[in-house]
Amino acid sequence: MNDPIQRCLFETHTMNLFERYLSLWVALCIVVGIALGQFFPTVFQSLSHIEIAQVNIPVGLLIWVMIIPMLMKIDFSSLHQVKSHWRGISVTLVINWLVKPFSMAFLAWLFVRHVFAPYLPAEQLDSYVAGLILLAAAPCTAMVFVWSRLTHGDPLFTLSQVALNDAIMIVAFAPIVALLLGLSAITVPWNTLLLSVALYIVIPVILAQLLRKSLLKKGQAAFDNTMNRIGSYSIVALLLTLVLLFAFQGEAIVQSPLIIAMLAVPILIQVFFNSGLAYVLNRWAGEQHSVACPSALIGASNFFELAVAAAISLFGFQSGAALATVVGVLVEVPAMLLVVRWVNRSKNWYENR
Repeated sequence: MNDPIQRCLFETHTMNLFERYLSLWVALCIVVGIALGQFFPTVFQSLSHIEIAQVNIPVGLLIWVMIIPMLMKIDFSSLHQVKSHWRGISVTLVINWLVKPFSMAFLAWLFVRHVFAPYLPAEQLDSYVAGLILLAAAPCTAMVFVWSRLTHGDPLFTLSQVALNDAIMIVAFAPIVALLLGLSAITVPWNTLLLSVALYIVIPVILAQLLRKSLLKKGQAAFDNTMNRIGSYSIVALLLTLVLLFAFQGEAIVQSPLIIAMLAVPILIQVFFNSGLAYVLNRWAGEQHSVACPSALIGASNFFELAVAAAISLFGFQSGAALATVVGVLVEVPAMLLVVRWVNRSKNWYENR
């Protein structure tokens, strides 16, 4: 890579303690949140009422702390690299925007409304479906750099693909969510959906890019030091948000603890289906393995921070939608590590064509 900023960013972004054991921290948050919700219900009820225009202020602030450091890593100037790997870019775009949201909508309909319907709370079925759709409607932004690094993926491809996805997400997220929720007979006010897009995509992207440019003006060292210092803020904010969510969801989970396992099934299927499809399509298109790996990982992973935020704004803390997005956080890391292992081990098969 000729750009030292991109090179340093990519080469130093290995999995830290929080990222490596994210599923463990989420599991602990489930236990802590449920316990706190049972012992201090009044406190959490009060927190749930601190809102403006259906946006909970404490969670809104936590979401910004979650998202902005991740978006600061994105270099939109790398978009000119798109043409260098147009086949891999095309495959990833098809998976992210034409396959994944619709395949998840189908899996949600199949498992939530039919296979597991007798074992789930009837009043939450629509909400669970909505949460799964929100989870799949936006591709991952930050953890993709970790996955790509672990598979020795092409860094310029990864940077340009993530930047392109973020640009598309600004205009495509709301229409796709509205379309799929409408097809699932779930009504969501457009003004609430657009407000979520503005609060959790547009404004954070603008703020993150302004902060990025400001730091880079001070030099590479200032940028690196700041990113290292605030890197853990995103995960800590995510975990605090999960504690709040499970404090409200605790009673429903205690009554039916298998809900999490049942919601995990369609999420796991879509991760393995979409990663496998992207990987095979890249091989068929003649792309390099170093491009196919991040393409498969970007195609399968989800922007779960955005999904959690949108679910809370649209349906509330105690909704099945919020719980479904949190299950996505719980299962994504181990699932993606399995995909990383699979694509690394299949390199000889991939290149033998």
